[in-house]
Amino acid sequence: VEFAYNNSWHASIKCAPFEMLYGRKCRAPICWDQVGERVIKGPEMIEVTNAKVVVAKEKLKEARTSQKSYANKHRRSLEFQT
Repeated sequence: VEFAYNNSWHASIKCAPFEMLYGRKCRAPICWDQVGERVIKGPEMIEVTNAKVVVAKEKLKEARTSQKSYANKHRRSLEFQT
């Protein structure tokens, strides 16, 4: 279930959580024999991670704005009699 969740497209971030975190699509277990990844070390890893956090925050802010405008479009005021 977790594998499916982390590799499913999310509207709020416009990609899968795995892709947002690692910058590439996740390979299914059947493709694990195809190794050839680049190793990121030290300061470069920190820079890459910080850049990904910025992108994720921007996408979540866009999603929040979109969801708020959609909710407000269908909102109506209610009055209660006491």
